[in-house]
Amino acid sequence: MGTRISAVINTLNEEKNLPYALRSVCTWVDEIIVVDMHSTDRTVDIARTFGAKVYLHKPENFVEPARAFAISLTAGDWIIILDADEIVTQPLSCKLCEIARANGDISAVKIPRLNYLLGGPLYHTGWGPHQDKHIRFFKRGSVSADSAIHSALKPKPGARILDLPYQKDHAIVHFSYVNTSDFIERLNRYTTIEAMQASERGEYTSYLRALLKGGKEFVFRYFQSRGFRDGWRGFYLSLFMAFYRFATYAKLEELRRTGNAKAVEGIYQSEAEKLLESYGQRVAVSKRNEADKTKSSC
Repeated sequence: MGTRISAVINTLNEEKNLPYALRSVCTWVDEIIVVDMHSTDRTVDIARTFGAKVYLHKPENFVEPARAFAISLTAGDWIIILDADEIVTQPLSCKLCEIARANGDISAVKIPRLNYLLGGPLYHTGWGPHQDKHIRFFKRGSVSADSAIHSALKPKPGARILDLPYQKDHAIVHFSYVNTSDFIERLNRYTTIEAMQASERGEYTSYLRALLKGGKEFVFRYFQSRGFRDGWRGFYLSLFMAFYRFATYAKLEELRRTGNAKAVEGIYQSEAEKLLESYGQRVAVSKRNEADKTKSSC
């Protein structure tokens, strides 16, 4: 039997995107593993129509824990990781098959990603295909997956990594945020998770650190990564990513100083009771006065 390739896709309510991702792998992989976090739309049905093996994972606000689980379910010699809103181009699929069947000493492949943002492709701003590269294709057992948010697959000691140069049509194409509201909604969710994980690790922040990190993020993306060449998309992405840093540190500071939302609600309730105490005293005095008046009339 020849070299077998498994595709892994994690999903949550991806009925619009999933068919494109599946069509981009179904003709050249030997199995498709879809790990779904209890979608409420037609995601699971669509996956099964493409012959995918579907497994369920408890709902999470980020993909990494479910991804590690999905990798453990594969049977292939090589594994490709794909998000539901991504497509493997046909030239790239041919290249990956060639690498897998060569049976050489390559352990994993770092693949360029062409990101679309708000309707158009980005070639700079840290999200361009020359800048945004990740291990997405690897031999079984050659990498480890972490459950921390936004953690990349890590090569194990001795693994040989092939860094594919970006060429036209040799990339994973990622159709990301459809509008600004979508970006801000996910930014809010992801920064909360990052702050919580940082807090659990015992990390802390300060006003100066937040200011420096946020400013550095904008400079890195807009100037060093030439985000200005991506026009208005590059400017706003640089700004949003700087705010991402500010929001993460603000939430980390909030957790350290006041705790979670429940703790703050307790503080507010206590303060409210103190403020309303005087009203309670006035009501009691008023009731006593009414009672005295009633006795006098008797």
